[in-house]
Parts: sequence; structure tokens; C-alpha cells
Amino acid sequence: MWSLAADSGTLLAARNQMAFTLGVHILLVPFGVVLPLMTLIANRRGLKHGDADALLLARRWSKVMAVLFAVGAVTGTVLSFEMGLLWPGLMGRFGDVFGLPFMVEGIFFFLEAILIAIYVYGWDRLSPRVHFWLGVPLPLVSFGGACSILAANSWMNTPQGFELDRLGNVTNVDVFKALFTPAWWYETLHFVLAALLCAGFVVASVYAVGMLRGRRDRYHRLGFLIPFTIAAIATPVQMLVGDQVMRQVIDDQPVKFAAIELVPETARDVPEVLFGRLEDGEVVGGIEIPGLASFLTGFSTDTEIKGLNIVPAEDRPPATIVHWAFDIMVLAATALMGLVLWFAFVWWRRRDVPRSRWFLRAAAVAGILAMAAMEAGWVTTEVGRQPWVVYNVLRTEDAVTDSEGVWISLTTIVVVYALIAGATVAVLRRMAAKWRASESAEGAGPYSASGPLVLPDATASTGRQP
Repeated sequence: MWSLAADSGTLLAARNQMAFTLGVHILLVPFGVVLPLMTLIANRRGLKHGDADALLLARRWSKVMAVLFAVGAVTGTVLSFEMGLLWPGLMGRFGDVFGLPFMVEGIFFFLEAILIAIYVYGWDRLSPRVHFWLGVPLPLVSFGGACSILAANSWMNTPQGFELDRLGNVTNVDVFKALFTPAWWYETLHFVLAALLCAGFVVASVYAVGMLRGRRDRYHRLGFLIPFTIAAIATPVQMLVGDQVMRQVIDDQPVKFAAIELVPETARDVPEVLFGRLEDGEVVGGIEIPGLASFLTGFSTDTEIKGLNIVPAEDRPPATIVHWAFDIMVLAATALMGLVLWFAFVWWRRRDVPRSRWFLRAAAVAGILAMAAMEAGWVTTEVGRQPWVVYNVLRTEDAVTDSEGVWISLTTIVVVYALIAGATVAVLRRMAAKWRASESAEGAGPYSASGPLVLPDATASTGRQP
């Protein structure tokens, strides 16, 4: 069976570097996609209802959005270079087929950078309504950029739009067909919902911690409600979409599904195994629920699931890693769904946030669970495709560079990313400390140093200047 232990030299270093940089970047993407939406919701509420707290949230979130976009731009640029430097066999051979999404994503990236700059700079300098409408394209642009990259990844999972001649050269390229592969719609929908879920729970968790520390004013309540509501809406939809995604994977990538369910041999009445591992073709450890995997697959315990044995051992993914990643994703999502149901019940009864400290503790942890689910889902998708970089067409070992020094670049990347992470946390903590200090200063608004925010006449009665 293929395993990391079997790799050596450049291939192992390239895999590790790509996994590390992609694993870091994927945690930033949800904020780039969802923070613009959250910010505009708060901005719109502030303008419509004369809500100074909502406008204050919008202003602060826009600054956080700018910081995280800058960090995401750095990590995303590194990934772009790695595609060509680490995997020349992929880009050199298939660049003409699936290169278009990268160009489109670049256009969206520059548009997003310009729009964020205008939006952040526009506070105090534009009329409130003009400022708001200039920010409206931001969520659409960020969503377009994510869809573009997912088109490239979907092509790697379900490649089409080209032919290969007798020598293996690419011919008859159909760019449009390559752009919209069978996996594109479900990968995109699944990822966008995951981004809404992840960013929503993470931002809400920040305000849940503040509420646990006694800051239960309207500002913190609203700061919790907006992102948590977004996540609460996305979570049950994601559970339904995730089920459909698995049904597509069964058809498109049966070997990946066999690894997800940890099925070594094609069989019926397959148990659902929670964790466990595969050793010498046998499932070891874990908690077995008889017949459940077959039932969930075809609504009958007699449903057949194709096993890893349908392909040679060298064409199988590392099943234990894929299986554990999938289990972590599902269990984290299930726990988050429980939290959403708790919130929905209390809101239905009292139209208020649950006052229990246990709920707030769970909400504070929800951000970590959501990020774990996001990371685990991406591991399932990417590692489950191995040993293919282009599924059933190009092996990863045939795409890797033959240049030396990848271990040096990996070490450098880890050090640089650690410094970037530390700097990012330090900047966000300093911003938060400044905001808390300005709130406690009598008569001073949090942005009074840069000039007051001019509210429409409807907000004049609030008596609070953000």
C-alpha cells in the first residue's frame, strides 16, 4: 500500500511543503469569503436602524478583514509559485487545460484588494450610503475567487476537457469543459458552506469569550448573533449537502470512498467504523456499528461498498489518514449541529441568546471545532486522491520536480509562516486591546483619533458615536 513511509527525497519534501502551506492557507480562506458578508450585514443594519453598535462592528470587522486578506495574499501567492516550482510535471503538461481558473482567480484577487482598500479607507470620507454600496461587490468578488480555485481542484479530482495521444501529449483541449467538471458544483457548494460555517463560528466564539468574561452589553450580543446566525443557517444545509457529496464521490472516486469508510475488501453489510486503522489489509481497533456504512450508502444493510481491493496496492490512498480525517470532520460537524439546535430552541422560546454559561463555553470552543472540520475535510479531499495528482491520469511522483533543495525551502517556509502567524496574532490582539481601551475611555469613541463616523440623521437619537 502507498504510504508516506515509502516516499523519500524530493517527493516527500514537496508533499510536506504543499501540505503545510495549503493547510495554513485553507484556514484563512473562510475569512476572505465570509467576513465581507458579515461586515456588510452589520453595516446595512446600522444604516437601516440607526444602530451605532452595528456600525461599530462593521468598522472593526472591516479592519480585521483587511489584515487577514493581506496575510492570505502572502500564503496564496506562495501556493501559486509552488504549483509551478514543486510540480512542473503537472503544470507543464496540463497547464493549458486547467490554467484558466488561476487567471480568473487572479482577476478576482486584485478586484478584492481594490474594493477592500476603498471600503476601509472610505469610513469618514464617503457618505454612509455610498460607502455601503461600494462594499456590496466584495462578497461576490471573494466568492468568485473561491469558485475559480475550486474549479482547478475539481478538475484534478474529475479530469476532463482534453485527450491524450499515443505519446501521452495533451490534445483537443476544451477549456470550458475542463472548467466545469462533474465535481465542480458539489465541491464549490460544500466548500462555500464550510466557509460560512467556519468563519461564522470562529468570529462568534470571540464574542462568546467576551460574554463569559462579563461583557454582556448589546455590542457583544450583536457581535455574537450576526456570525453565529450565519453559521447556524449554514450548518444544517451543510449536513444535507455533505451527504450528497459522498454519494457523488461513490460514483466519481470509489477508491477514495473505500478509504473514507475503511473498507479493504468489497462487501455488503459493511459496519461503520469510528476511527480504527488499516493494518495488513485488516481493520484494527475503533468502534464498529454493524451494517451502518452500507445502510448510509444505499439505505439498506445489503448495499455493496467497493473496497480498496478494486485497484492495485500502489494505486490506493493512505486509508487510515483519510478515514480519521473524515471521522474528525463528521464528528465536529455533528457537535456544531447540536450547538445550533440548542441555540434554535432557546431562540424559539425567548428570542434571545441562551444565557447558560455552558452554552457560551460551547460556543467559545465551536470556533476551534469548525477550523478542525475545515482542515479535516480538506485532508479527506486531497489525501484521498493520492497517489494521483490528476485522478487516474498523472501520478504525484511523476509530477514532482527533480530539483534539489526542497527540504531547505520547506524549512524556510515553516520558519517564515511561524513569524507571519505570530505577527498576525500580535496585530489582532493589539487591535482588540485598543478597542477595549477606547470603549472604557469616558466620552471617547473607538475611532475618535481618525475622526468621527458620520451617521445618517436616523442614527442621531442613539446617543453613541462609533
